Amino acid sequence: MVIDLHHMRHALRLADRALGTVAPNPAVGCVIVSADGLVVGRGWTAHGGRPHGETVALAQAGEAARGGTAYVTLEPCAHQGQTPPCATALIGAGVARVVAAAEDPDPRVHGKGFAMLQEAGIKVEIGPCGAEATELNAGFFKRVRQCRPLVTLKIAQSLDGKTATSSGQSKWITGEAARVYGHLLRARSDAVLVGIGTALIDDPELTCRVPGLEDRSPVRVVLDTRLRLNEWSKLAQSANQTPTLVFTTAEDGGNLAACGVEVVKAARDFRGRPDAAAVLAELGKRGITRLLVEGGASVHATFLDRGLADRLEIFSSPMVLGAAGQNGVESLAAMTLGEAPRFKLTGVRKLGPDLLESFAAED
Repeated sequence: MVIDLHHMRHALRLADRALGTVAPNPAVGCVIVSADGLVVGRGWTAHGGRPHGETVALAQAGEAARGGTAYVTLEPCAHQGQTPPCATALIGAGVARVVAAAEDPDPRVHGKGFAMLQEAGIKVEIGPCGAEATELNAGFFKRVRQCRPLVTLKIAQSLDGKTATSSGQSKWITGEAARVYGHLLRARSDAVLVGIGTALIDDPELTCRVPGLEDRSPVRVVLDTRLRLNEWSKLAQSANQTPTLVFTTAEDGGNLAACGVEVVKAARDFRGRPDAAAVLAELGKRGITRLLVEGGASVHATFLDRGLADRLEIFSSPMVLGAAGQNGVESLAAMTLGEAPRFKLTGVRKLGPDLLESFAAED
């Protein structure tokens, strides 16, 4: 029904607010509509994953939820965690109908939430805005099904695909609007990753510095084969405020731990560097569902070569740097055209003078 789509889109907009703040939980939105058609409760997963969106919306609705409809972007949970199951809360609130966009892939829930509701005599409908709900929680789905986070590569480049001049100058290829949007991508991610080359050259903070979103900085991750990150770097000096992980194959942990940096011994790939798949598996174990990879060129090439890049966010500036400029992606492994990583365009956005093109890996 049209009204179901309307309310579910409302719930999806609410869920979107939680991205980057709820890992390892999904970002869920809920809208409670009373029996006479009024919106009486709204909620989304709170910071840290508790309380769930349904709990917040039901608390707002109170007795007005009885006999009404709950619109939820993901199947209500059916297991006892830090809080009682949301399916139980919906039953107790006396709703007559639950409309859910998608089924939860978590085996602790998968179909069980719907079954609990139906056994209590609640009408259940599944599917409105299902594709949108699945995309919104693609990171959660990826972690549950493949035990790793969704990986997005972010590249800021010139029109001819260069990310820096021949001397390494890269600040700033893109304009202010594009840079602000890049910070929003960080706010919507659970972790942000760079290679040691980027960490040494740029000495980045890798935090979210959009006014009002400073508390949404993701976990910082550095791939550092020989443990060259300096204890006086911005990353190390701020590690007690923003969690920072360094994956290395070196034996000596250095002085980083004293700064609050967690040094993680990683399995080696064929080049002796931290193995990308093993790093993702470890991040998945830690509850990371969405990983933003910000470079450099060698790191981007590694994720593309291994088929581990799920999304691309390409910011293009209207300038040309020429052949001497530095590439955003190093040479990939020898391959035919048929073996090359392929992506489909999912969105285009103009940001001041720059253009952002978003891509998703082809299935």
